[in-house]
Amino acid sequence: MRFDLTTLNLVLAIADTRSITRGAEREHLALAAASKRLSDLEARFRVPLFERRARGVEPTEAGRALVRHIRSLHASLHALESEVAEFSHGIQGHLRIAATAGAISECLPGDLAAFSQAHPKIRISLEDQTGDAIQAAVAEGRADVGLIVPPLLDNRLASWRYRPSTLAVMVPAGHALARRKRVRFEALLDHDIVGLHQGAAVHELMRAEAEGQGRTLKSRLQVRGFDAIAQLVEAGLGVAVMPAAVAQRFAQLFKVKVLALDEAWAARHYLLVVRRQEVLPTVVQRFVAALCPDDPAPSEPGGEMP
Repeated sequence: MRFDLTTLNLVLAIADTRSITRGAEREHLALAAASKRLSDLEARFRVPLFERRARGVEPTEAGRALVRHIRSLHASLHALESEVAEFSHGIQGHLRIAATAGAISECLPGDLAAFSQAHPKIRISLEDQTGDAIQAAVAEGRADVGLIVPPLLDNRLASWRYRPSTLAVMVPAGHALARRKRVRFEALLDHDIVGLHQGAAVHELMRAEAEGQGRTLKSRLQVRGFDAIAQLVEAGLGVAVMPAAVAQRFAQLFKVKVLALDEAWAARHYLLVVRRQEVLPTVVQRFVAALCPDDPAPSEPGGEMP
């Protein structure tokens, strides 16, 4: 079955505007021509794509599925256009990376610098996202590579073990827990928690652990950045859980104490994920080989890494 971009763009415009008339206007089509294109497409699929209502149209389940694929196609076409255009400027590829805040703060910069030095004609873009958003972005083609912490739940993705990581606790220098070297998570539940925004891997992990103990996480302050967390902890506004390597760096700058988190789940492993396909793009192959040289075969999705 062949599709033309004009019709697919029309479907997307109708879904966005909730109107066949406004969708046609956005795509510079006559209303009659737009209606004919839509009805022909529905006839080819043998299923309605929109429900006609008094106040406009709404996508059906089939329509929403088609819209998702059209958005993914747009992302791929944009990436194609950008990457091909860059060859005229000597660029030999564009690598779009989405990573968690922990991976970016803890271990990724050095590896990106080494990769960029080895491949100076590959342009790299990096975006900080939550784990769920990263998995969706890679699976839908909006990012080429993702760096997350388990679990990997999207079966459209393949993963490699990247780097180990350990979580630690940060408390103010004069805090009641500051005299300890190690602390259990349950001891933190009596205190206000300073952390990253909802959806961040550490936040969701702590919330689940608290609920498992029948407690509520006192997540009073949520910010976007470990440096902000360290400053708030120093000010005595709460305690925090973050990657140990990051916490130790901030302990050199702020009046805080870093404690070992005495929990099995404090030890974790970052994963590098890509969309499953028969042959990975050359740029992605090089990046996987550079970051995961000791893990040549991808792992299956579905749970925690050992």
